[in-house]
Amino acid sequence: MKPVTALLCAASPDDALPLCRRLAATGLVEELALIVPPDVDARPAALAGLPCAVLPTREPGSSAFLVPFLAGLATPFLLQVLPDGTFDPHPWALGRLVRAAEETGAGLAYGDYLDQQGDALRPHPLADHQPGSVEDRFPLGPWRLWSSAALAGAGLQDGLRWHGWYALRLAIARRAPVLRIPEPLGVLRPLDARASGQRVFDYLTMPREAQIEAEAICTRHLDALGARLRGPFEPFVPVETGFPVEASVVIPVRDRVRTVGDAVASALSQVAPFPFDVIVVDNHSRDGTTELVRARAVADPRLVHVIPERRDLGIGGCWNEAVFHPRCGRWVVQLDSDDLYAGPDTLARMVALLRDERCGVAVGSYTLVDMALNAIPPGLIAHREWTEDNGPNNALRVGGLGAPRAFATELLRQDPFPNASYGEDYAVALRLCRRWRVGRIYDSLYLCRRWEGNTDADLAPDVAARHQLYKDRVRTQEIEARRRRAGA
Repeated sequence: MKPVTALLCAASPDDALPLCRRLAATGLVEELALIVPPDVDARPAALAGLPCAVLPTREPGSSAFLVPFLAGLATPFLLQVLPDGTFDPHPWALGRLVRAAEETGAGLAYGDYLDQQGDALRPHPLADHQPGSVEDRFPLGPWRLWSSAALAGAGLQDGLRWHGWYALRLAIARRAPVLRIPEPLGVLRPLDARASGQRVFDYLTMPREAQIEAEAICTRHLDALGARLRGPFEPFVPVETGFPVEASVVIPVRDRVRTVGDAVASALSQVAPFPFDVIVVDNHSRDGTTELVRARAVADPRLVHVIPERRDLGIGGCWNEAVFHPRCGRWVVQLDSDDLYAGPDTLARMVALLRDERCGVAVGSYTLVDMALNAIPPGLIAHREWTEDNGPNNALRVGGLGAPRAFATELLRQDPFPNASYGEDYAVALRLCRRWRVGRIYDSLYLCRRWEGNTDADLAPDVAARHQLYKDRVRTQEIEARRRRAGA
C-alpha cells in the first residue's frame, strides 16, 4: 500500500484535476478524496483513471464529517490540501514531507512555499510551531501532512461544526512533534491577494457560534496542559501617593509627522476631573516629528516631550521611558501616533473603569477609519469574545485584546514592557491578566486610522512569520508560567 491518502477541497472536480494528477504521479498516494459543495455535479468522468472519491459537504471541519472520514483512513499519512489558491508542489515535495514525518515521529508536518504574483515568485516562509501556537488561525500553508496514528489518538469530540482541524492540531501537539520544513515545497497562486493590513481583521467575520466553539477548544487544551486560569481574578488597589498626576497618555512615535500632531491634539483635548499629562516618547525621528512635538510642548506644559538617550529602543522600550519618567501618572493610557481618541471623554472613562472596578488593566473598543475618519470595514472592533471568567484564557487564542489599553503604572514598573515593536502590549496584557482583573468597555473610544504608513499595512511574508514567531514565544512563556502558577 502507498503511504498517503490526499484530501483536497475544491469548488468542482475540474478545479482539482491538475493537482490530483500531480499527486497521483508521485507514486505515494493510495487514494484521493475530494471535498466539494453538496450542490456541485461531481462529474466523476473528469477524474477518470484516478483513485478519487468525491465527498460532498458544507462543513469539512465538522465532527460529523471528520469522525467517519478519519475512521476509514487506511494509509499511514493524510495529506490535507486547503482551497487557498492553485498549489503546484515540487515533484519531490510529498516524499520530503513523508520522510521527515517518518524520521521524526511528527504528528503533523508542513513546509514553506513560494507565492506567485504574475510572473514573479516570492518566498513565503512560515513560523515554527511551538507550545504557544494556540491561535486557531495559525498559518500552516496550503498543505500539511498528518500522521494517521496521531489523528486516531487525538480523540476528536462530537458536536464541532467549524474547528475540527484546530482541535486535532492542538490535541496532536500535546503528544507528538509538529514539524516545519524550512524550505519551499511548491508554488501557490493565492486566491486572496490583499495586503496583510486588510486581512488582519478577517477573524472578526467568524460567526459568533464559531468563536465560541474555538474558545471552548482552546480552553480544553489549556486545561489538558494544566495552564487554564480560573477566576475570580484579584482586584487591584493602587497606591495613592507618589504620582504627580492621576493619568498619563503615552504616545510612542518615530517618523510620523503626518499623523502625530493629530494624536497629540486628541490627547490634550481630553476633559477629565483629574490632572493628566501627555508623554510623547520621540524615538529619534528624522522627518520633522521632533520639531513638531517640541513646538507643541512649548505651547502646552501638559505635553512632555521625551527623547531617549538610547537608540536601540523598540515601542516597548519607549513605553518604559514613559512609565519610569518622573512626570508619569498613576495610570497610563495608550494612544498610537497614527490614531485618535473618539471623543473628549476617553481618558476619563478609562481611568474611571480602572478605579471603579479595581482593575490592573483596562481595554476599550475601537473603530477602523480611513484618514478622513470615515468608518471602514469591519468597523467597530469590540472583542466581545471576552468574558469575565474565561477572557484571560481566550486571550491566548485571539492574539489581541483591543484598544485603547490602560495599565496601572506601578505594575508596569514592577515588570516593564519587553523591548519589542510588535506584540509588546500583548505580552504585558497576558502577564497582568494572569492575576489581575481586566476591565472592558464595548463602545467605541478610539479611532484606528488605516493608511499606507501603518506598520502592518503590507507585511512581507518573512516579517509576518517573525511576528507570528514572536507572539507564539510570548504565549509559550505565558503558558509555562500559568502551568507553574497552577501547580504552586
